[in-house]
Amino acid sequence: MLYALARPLLFALDPETAHEVALKFADAAGLLAPKPPACPVRCMGLDFANPVGLAAGLDKHAEHVAALAALGFGFLELGGVTPRPQPGNPRPRLFRVPQARAIINRYGLNSVGVDEFVANLRRFSGKCIVGVNIGKNKDTPNEKAAEDYELCLEKLYPHVDYVTLNVSSPNTAGLRDLQAPESLSTLLSTVKGKREQLRQKHGRSVALALKIGPDLDEEAIRGIAQAALHAGIDGIVATNTTVDRKGVAGLPRADEQGGLSGAPLRESSTNVLKTLAAELKNEIPLIGVGGIMSGADALEKLGAGAALVQLYTGLIYRGPELVHECVSACLERSRTASTASR
Repeated sequence: MLYALARPLLFALDPETAHEVALKFADAAGLLAPKPPACPVRCMGLDFANPVGLAAGLDKHAEHVAALAALGFGFLELGGVTPRPQPGNPRPRLFRVPQARAIINRYGLNSVGVDEFVANLRRFSGKCIVGVNIGKNKDTPNEKAAEDYELCLEKLYPHVDYVTLNVSSPNTAGLRDLQAPESLSTLLSTVKGKREQLRQKHGRSVALALKIGPDLDEEAIRGIAQAALHAGIDGIVATNTTVDRKGVAGLPRADEQGGLSGAPLRESSTNVLKTLAAELKNEIPLIGVGGIMSGADALEKLGAGAALVQLYTGLIYRGPELVHECVSACLERSRTASTASR
């Protein structure tokens, strides 16, 4: 209700300014938000209060963790974060396409760097499951990318429940090349080895996930699935934003460079989920993200093979009520399945 009143004011602002104002509003009001019903899920060796999470990109610097957790998410994926600070691309770099309930961003992995990120994260003392999306610095060549991912993993390891390797942002030149089979296999093997060292050092397990893009053909998706199986990673996040513009063609701002998210991404991201699910046969859990604007959209992701879902752009257009709607839909689905199995 409060968001419905605030949205016209927020949409009158520059999108990135509105983003910052909305997060400050969440800091003030988030702790008052009603809690959604419990809908527990076990996935990636972790126990989630519910299967609805925050997607990476909303809280890039871990500055609003407590407020976002209070909105009722079952988990938060923060970041993306890079080893060293980097400013990202110049503003403006965030654009609304309201006619399509979409957003285009070309942030370029702007990051405070992993050290400041960890300092911010350590201020959070709540119980929500926390994951962090990690990437390489813009000036790190792909042949040395694994070193950046290893460094982020090492710094974050004592403070998080899972880490997601971002190899699919369209806003860092060459990053998506890491999705190629040989490059991906090398990266996953290297980071998995680092994770095993850290597991022994800290005496705790941190799950390792991979985030892939929607602009892949079926052969490429199957190749990624096989690389993930071979490496033995714990989850795949499908998907990142798209460079395709079919869903917004002809609309204002549609030609802005960057990654498109929101309703036009729903179908393609769901198709990636279906291909992964068919290839993986439940051997690696999937996290569905892309175009979830309603509880029905969340159920579509679960029906396509996802164990968990994530929201971002839907929050911009619907507000925190979307979290509750999705959790309630997931709970009803779980109850129906339980009744049918008796």
